[in-house]
Amino acid sequence: MNGDQRILVVDDDQKIRTVVRRGLTFEGSRVVAAAKGGQGIERAREHLPDLVVLDVMLPGIDGLEVTRRLRATDDDVAILMLTARDGVTDRVDGLEMGADDYLVKPFSFEELLARIHALLRRRSNPHGEVLRFSDLELDVDAREARRGERTIALTTTEFNLLLLFMRHPRKVLTRDVIMEHVWEYDFDGESNVLEVYVRYLRGKIEANGEPRLIRTVRGAGYVLKEE
Repeated sequence: MNGDQRILVVDDDQKIRTVVRRGLTFEGSRVVAAAKGGQGIERAREHLPDLVVLDVMLPGIDGLEVTRRLRATDDDVAILMLTARDGVTDRVDGLEMGADDYLVKPFSFEELLARIHALLRRRSNPHGEVLRFSDLELDVDAREARRGERTIALTTTEFNLLLLFMRHPRKVLTRDVIMEHVWEYDFDGESNVLEVYVRYLRGKIEANGEPRLIRTVRGAGYVLKEE
């Protein structure tokens, strides 16, 4: 794995959180953790993880409901559920709610790691992935955008910025989140690099006077949203 991959671990067992977090960090991933379902949803909103390792039996909001809520706002994130129950019905419930895979406790870290690798490979190498929002289209393999019939050439940074918006439509993305994902460093309040690149990107996707899709949310960040 590499440092570009962000993993959220949600489990109320501190020992499991610690072992999994240390192991995945050693493997090179950026890992955040949460002990409760509600906290996990909040962490997912803040960090936009590529994959969530999620316990089913959580205090407050359980893992099945967390999965349902994550799927309602982000269909792209991979979800690996953990459970102490190995009944077929329990596994089916999790998969039908939107989980991608299921691992029964107790488990070996090596098996967890193998399943995470498989899910991340599947996510990062979708065959012929094309993202669409309104009349805007992004061909991930070709790294090319289209607005209607018009082809748009993008720099690497512009592509990464648009990809983040296209993967999370109608979700307000804070400056911190965008800087972390696109530039991979914390936002400096004195820097205007984000505003500059949003302006570049808008100039390209609105070059023919098309309606604005990337909108500024004052005091919060930006959102890909139709008028």
